[in-house]
Amino acid sequence: MDEMKLKNLYMVHPREEGAKTGQQAQKTRVGLANYLRSGIFMKMDNSQLKSSTDEKNFIRSWVPENVRKKECTYFYNVETTEAGKHVCACGYAKEQHSEDVLLQNLPSDQPWIPAKHTREVPTDAFGDITFTGLTQKVSKYVRVSSQTYPELLYRLMTDCWGLKVPNLLISVTGGAKNFNMNQKLKDIFRRGLIKAAQSTGAWIITGGSHAGVMKHVGEAIRDYTMSSSSKEGKIVVIGIATWGIVHNRDSLINPKGKFPAEYILDEHNQGKLSCLDNNHSHFILVDDGTHGRYGVEIPLRTKLERYISQQTIEDGGVGLNIPIVCLVLEGGPGTLDTIFNAMLNGTPCVIVEGSGRVADVIANAAKLPVSQITINHIQKQLKIYFEEDFITFSDSKIIQWTKKIQDIVRMQQLLTIFRADKRCQHDIDTAILQALLKATRSHDHLGRENWEHQLKLAVAWNRVDMAENEIFTDERQWKSSDLHEVMTAALIGDKPEFVKLLLDHGVNLKEYLTLQTLTNLYNNLSPSSPVYGMLVKELKEENKRFGTQVQEIQLHHVSHILRDLLGEFTQPLYPKAKHGWRPNIPRIKNKNNQKNVTAHSDHHAEHRQLSKDPLRDLFIWALLQNRNELANLMWEQCQDCIAAALGANKILKELAKEVYDADCSENTQSLANAYEEKAIGVFNECYRKDEERAQKLLVRVSEGWGKTTCLRLALEADNKLFIAQGGVQAFLTRVWWGEISVETRTWKVALCILIFPLIYTGFITFRNDEDIRKMENLKKAGLMQVTVEDAGKTDSDRINTMQKSVSQAQLISDAGDEILTALTCFQRFKVFYSAPVVIFCLNAVSYLGFLWLFAYILMMDFQTIPTWKEYLLYGWVFSLFCEEVKQLVYNPVVFGFYKKVSLYFSDSWNKMDLLSITVFIAGVVCRWFPMTFYYGRIVLSIDFIIFCTRLMHIFTVNKTLGPKIIIVQRMMKDIFFFLFLLAVWVLSYGVAKQSILIHNETRLDWIFRDVVYGPFLTIFGQLPSDVDGFNFDINSCSVNGTDPNLPKCAEHDENNQPVFPEWLTIILLCLYVLMINILLMNLLIAMFNYTFQQIQDHTDIIWKFQHYDLVEEYHNRSLAPPPLILIAHILLFLKRIICCSPSTKYKRFKQELPKHEDADLLIWEAFMKENYLSNMQHDMKESTDYKIRDASDKVNSIAEALEIQPESRNGTVEQRLGLLEDQVRQTSLALNWIINALSEKGFGSKERPPLIVRSKSRDDQVTPSEPQAVDSAQEHHVNARQLHYPDSNIHRFPVPDEKVPWEVEFKEYDPCFYPSEKLPLQTKIEYGQQQQSSANYNIVDGLVDRRSFCGPYQIVDGLPVNPIGRTGLKGQGHLYWLGPNLSLDVVITRWKRDSDGIVLKKGRKKMLEFLSVKRAASEHSSLPGGILEPGEKFPRRFKQIFNITLREEIDEKLKCGGQEVYKGYIDDGRNTDNAWIETTAINIHFDIDDELIESFNQVCLQTATSDTIVTWLLVDQNISVHDSHKPILQMVATFYGAHY
Repeated sequence: MDEMKLKNLYMVHPREEGAKTGQQAQKTRVGLANYLRSGIFMKMDNSQLKSSTDEKNFIRSWVPENVRKKECTYFYNVETTEAGKHVCACGYAKEQHSEDVLLQNLPSDQPWIPAKHTREVPTDAFGDITFTGLTQKVSKYVRVSSQTYPELLYRLMTDCWGLKVPNLLISVTGGAKNFNMNQKLKDIFRRGLIKAAQSTGAWIITGGSHAGVMKHVGEAIRDYTMSSSSKEGKIVVIGIATWGIVHNRDSLINPKGKFPAEYILDEHNQGKLSCLDNNHSHFILVDDGTHGRYGVEIPLRTKLERYISQQTIEDGGVGLNIPIVCLVLEGGPGTLDTIFNAMLNGTPCVIVEGSGRVADVIANAAKLPVSQITINHIQKQLKIYFEEDFITFSDSKIIQWTKKIQDIVRMQQLLTIFRADKRCQHDIDTAILQALLKATRSHDHLGRENWEHQLKLAVAWNRVDMAENEIFTDERQWKSSDLHEVMTAALIGDKPEFVKLLLDHGVNLKEYLTLQTLTNLYNNLSPSSPVYGMLVKELKEENKRFGTQVQEIQLHHVSHILRDLLGEFTQPLYPKAKHGWRPNIPRIKNKNNQKNVTAHSDHHAEHRQLSKDPLRDLFIWALLQNRNELANLMWEQCQDCIAAALGANKILKELAKEVYDADCSENTQSLANAYEEKAIGVFNECYRKDEERAQKLLVRVSEGWGKTTCLRLALEADNKLFIAQGGVQAFLTRVWWGEISVETRTWKVALCILIFPLIYTGFITFRNDEDIRKMENLKKAGLMQVTVEDAGKTDSDRINTMQKSVSQAQLISDAGDEILTALTCFQRFKVFYSAPVVIFCLNAVSYLGFLWLFAYILMMDFQTIPTWKEYLLYGWVFSLFCEEVKQLVYNPVVFGFYKKVSLYFSDSWNKMDLLSITVFIAGVVCRWFPMTFYYGRIVLSIDFIIFCTRLMHIFTVNKTLGPKIIIVQRMMKDIFFFLFLLAVWVLSYGVAKQSILIHNETRLDWIFRDVVYGPFLTIFGQLPSDVDGFNFDINSCSVNGTDPNLPKCAEHDENNQPVFPEWLTIILLCLYVLMINILLMNLLIAMFNYTFQQIQDHTDIIWKFQHYDLVEEYHNRSLAPPPLILIAHILLFLKRIICCSPSTKYKRFKQELPKHEDADLLIWEAFMKENYLSNMQHDMKESTDYKIRDASDKVNSIAEALEIQPESRNGTVEQRLGLLEDQVRQTSLALNWIINALSEKGFGSKERPPLIVRSKSRDDQVTPSEPQAVDSAQEHHVNARQLHYPDSNIHRFPVPDEKVPWEVEFKEYDPCFYPSEKLPLQTKIEYGQQQQSSANYNIVDGLVDRRSFCGPYQIVDGLPVNPIGRTGLKGQGHLYWLGPNLSLDVVITRWKRDSDGIVLKKGRKKMLEFLSVKRAASEHSSLPGGILEPGEKFPRRFKQIFNITLREEIDEKLKCGGQEVYKGYIDDGRNTDNAWIETTAINIHFDIDDELIESFNQVCLQTATSDTIVTWLLVDQNISVHDSHKPILQMVATFYGAHY
């Protein structure tokens, strides 16, 4: 099947134009979208034994339609078993082939080829898998063709299986057979692997079988699953195995899928096959149509891993491709190939030393320089670690191993050796992550280490420790703008530790948090957050209301939700702009769109609107997502922290009501309580330091929280504990007493009310008097200070001291800058009678007078025609009604009639006032009519009871009676619910008794008496006398029920004797009394007792909370009590409505401070918050639990130190001995050189000097864990010996370093010839290859210069020989001709400058830039140049880039000012034994920018969008250029003393 058919079949390319394929693709996309939208797959739990119905139905329809398996199409008999079964070349028996296949036998003269003789059909094995007799864990599995596209498998895993896109891919490879590891290494491996996967959200990919390294991985997962809770994240372990080698695979087959398939893990009877591992979470079983062949899955696994590594990390939207790392444990020859190929593809590898075989061979080789990794060394290692299999290693195989291991060790940036010894301070997870970070440092295209890339990886993995130790070092100075993108990723990914780290390292939130960024954060809310559904609903309602199609959440949507949560008394935090920019920012989580917030914002710099309070905005954002740690971090750093904590408490309490999950609601409520405690702690800290400032914090208007106050937030959130704090109560007491001193006794106030002239005496004290007294004391103290302490100072100093003292005294005044004066008589009268305590006393006396008048009229003066006293009562009630109307309508603090009504009826006393006035009106109406006159008096009498009950409100002011009234109110609720239980028993007994005793009673009044009233009185001991018949009297009852004054007689006979069953009625009465008087009454007493105890424990808090309502009510009341209050209401109406004069009373509870004073107050509050947090930290450290935990950690540290010390001491001795041996060896070499020099000059003895023999013990010396540096001076070409020849499928013969020189004998050397008839040219040469039949070497052959810069070269069998040595390939290769191919490389450099033209430096060295060329097909940049054609000055590619005018100027520069940097052999990957490249590198340097530089810049601009890009790059050792050009750039940097 060709590639296009496969694409149509798998529907992985939706852009295909075929109608049928397009319809199928659309159907598949719609199906996936619908199922993903419903959230089925994201909610799947692998611990479920059975999948949901929707998921099963979708998988059953999607998988067979898209996923294929392979089966044999031709039966080719290759073997007949002893049982007489015929076996096909595919490995399956004849009976396992379908009938149509058996009819198409393959001719015996044709070989059976898997690619030809297999076909793809819909898969028949997929679904869930459970392992019988082991665990109840449910895994996923699918059988796929070996030709399956990796895109399809990735969709299967993420869409159908619901796997979250990983942040890391760990490919575990190694020994496929069981092997033993020491227990310590096994524990380290398991712990480290789990930690790496769990902390980074990684996928682990293995071979999936229950053997070898796969089994070790499975056991690590098993241990983690058993020790972790269900709330912890599940680790994804994907086993990719060959279908044909799976034992018991028949149990997995079902064309409709199995949910679940019961699989038996039977290792004893598996034979040459393998069982699946029961600890893996997912299985991909690769089928190529064969049976019993291992390794079928390797190509597909490689493709899948490569495809996954090209996808973008979704978590936090860091915009990175998914990193991949190869973890090697033990392993054989196949493992070496896997490591080698992985590193060639740029995949870092972590080798676990001590695991055995290949891993140990590579680990030991990594300790040595490459020059010491010889064939003999590798042979010795193989004898040690492959003792049983060593005889299978041929000489050519050992040579191949040596070459591959040398190349592996050369790639230091991709190789990490993990050595588990007692001195190891890190687990394997750290080694894995460090390997990835080390690999990224070699892939920087900007000429410096890719710090941003590493930081993004660390954020994606959530490894703060690595960021602190590896990234945030002194080598790099971070700007705030450099960290904006990772800050967004850390916020979205809920990584508070990273957020704190970024804030500590320079992130400026005022620059970072623009309104665009904040909008983007809200558009990336987690669907599981409580507020997500509320925002989506708000967005839909707005679209429906205005007919718009807005798809993204805007800040005014958030503001609307916040106002619903905080309350309508707040103003919008993010008001909707009438004409403004509406950010259109893509969601980061869209993997097809890799734009980021900062990039978008930079393109719209003119629209960058900064957040006014970024800490508050991030705090609210974290709260709405229920991210506790992140919210707490923001709260600890924000200003206005008391208001923030109280606002958070209100928001969380409202969110708790919206959450349906009981546990989540409880957690949210507990978090709300925690923020209330924070507010209490900070406020108490403020109050201890400064009472005046603390009380200002209560009533100051908070601009950041909807222009409300802390006090209002606490009241709306029902924060009883906060209101009950001493500082808040002191403020309420101060308001309650008004301008009267709070130390004044109540009886003095009462006496002054009766005898008001006393207020002009010193009988009571006003706060103004106290302030004046304090100011005078301060003045006296200032004078004393001048007199005593500053006697030796000058007059000016004394005056300054006095002025300071006076200014301190003036601070006592509320005005702050006005000198206090004594109150006048009128002012004393006004402030006295305007004090809430006085108003309360007047209203209490007035209400008592009202009740006295009301009672007098009801009992003594209720005439048919009302008297003046009754009219006075009407006016009094009317004044009370007006006061209620004022409380309902006139409330400047609350906006909106509905809110005012709801606030009014939230107070039970207001409900009672309204009820009493309504009943009074009804009574008055009735009394005016003669027919209802008496009923009117009855109604008014009942109303008197209600008015008397309202009198209890007066007692709430008392600290003793107030809590008791609260208890009575709560007990009334208990009685209400108790009546339901009581009614059940009363009615049941009453109806039963009535139906037994009385026949057909029709009088409703007597039915009520007998059914309800009589049983109810029984509760209080009045037992009925008619249930036993003993006191039956026919004369005391009515036989027919005709007498309305007598009850109807019970059932009786002709002799007037009762006939009802007395035994039954007595039993019913006993049971009723038992249940009512004993059970229910004791239940009521218990309820009362519980309520009393519950309220009594918190009675003080509840009373203090309700005390605020009383203070506020009388603070806002008019001065005159009813009925004189009518005058005050008229004046208020004229003042507010007619004159439009604003109220000033409410400013006592809501005060707007000047900006400078408000800023100073917030700074002081932040300082107090720091004190509170430090005190909390100190208290925590002083707690017993902390001390026990700290002592335990110290004991463990001491134990580890004692355990490590002996070995570390031994290690130190070994290092010293090794160092001493190296010094002795160097000394011996120096002496040998001296002896040889003297001998050459004719000095010394005739005897030969003694030979120095190198110690053999040094070969086995233990070296540090990191690979040794490669030899500083490369003696042999390296790139020219790469096993894979570039742009072809040709493989070189492996040539180890020691066999490169032609002088060294290499009998096994047998390279192929390329190109040749057997190996035709596999790529198109740009200039074509020249005929070599009549070439003359070592001279100028016509227009071709065949001379070498290295001197004359040898000609063997008519072919030139590479002067450097063997390359592993003969022939011309991809070069233009045999022998030297001369090239020219022009190195154009300039100094790197900033925008001001200043040369930049790194350290003390200047920084160079060079002009580079990069083709679209190449991953690396290069110098402008190339191979020279015969008779040409410049290479053809050079001429394609630069026009003729520019080339002439460059030629002139080369002749006049060009500096020859290098001339000689180039280690190029295209070199062969008979053709190689030699170059001349000439440098043109510009100290200052001139016209030629401007021409180069124009070329850069012109080629920016072409296939060949010309640009300036920094000269740096880590720059991504061709390896052959790096030494040239290093020479240029050295020549100019520049940075490299």
